[in-house]
Amino acid sequence: MIAIRDAAARGHADHGWLNTYHTFSFDSYRDPRHMGFRALRVMNEDIVQPGQGFGEHPHRDMEIVTYVLEGALAHKDSMGNGEVLQAGEFQRMTAGTGITHSEFNPSDDQPVHLYQIWLFPSRKGIEPSYEQKRFAEEERKNRLRLIASPDAAEGSLLIHQDARIYLSTIDDGKETSHNLADGRHAWLQVLRGAVSLNEHSLKTSDGAAVSDERLLTIQAKGVAEVMLFDLA
Repeated sequence: MIAIRDAAARGHADHGWLNTYHTFSFDSYRDPRHMGFRALRVMNEDIVQPGQGFGEHPHRDMEIVTYVLEGALAHKDSMGNGEVLQAGEFQRMTAGTGITHSEFNPSDDQPVHLYQIWLFPSRKGIEPSYEQKRFAEEERKNRLRLIASPDAAEGSLLIHQDARIYLSTIDDGKETSHNLADGRHAWLQVLRGAVSLNEHSLKTSDGAAVSDERLLTIQAKGVAEVMLFDLA
């Protein structure tokens, strides 16, 4: 079964400095039909204006993955990390027992376009930690490149949840596939372009919840970029 989450149906708020879209209920957007999927709790697509950002705020007991599509994002946290994520880079932050952090667009003239993703951890009270990594485009061209996993396999980011996150850039007309083991589920998020997922059409910013499927085939209609979550 594949259920499409149309981009236009997402929660949306334009704060001037922040234009944000919520796949799942978040902040003032509440929809009991869309509270998350499996371990996925938040899938926010954000555009932050130059010189603006999220002030220092706390998190606990959450795995937070950030991916910058365009622009740059400056990060500071209570663990002493102070980094700038450039376009194409990922950040993984385990909030665990508690952290505070801020995210800021350091540019004077360019917005930053990013996805922020939250997953519930496998247990509470994990020691907070941070990672930042770029995955070479050739490693994900027309194939699914593992970028986060519970065992840091293949040089992926470490997440404390039975979930694997993949990234792929697919050329026009090309396809990539993924086998789901018995009892596993998947979420596909289209970051750019348009694809078909087992003959279901999806466009930019659409998502799809997948259950009771064994083989997922993703074919690009024009150049596309997708993120796939393999979930318990």
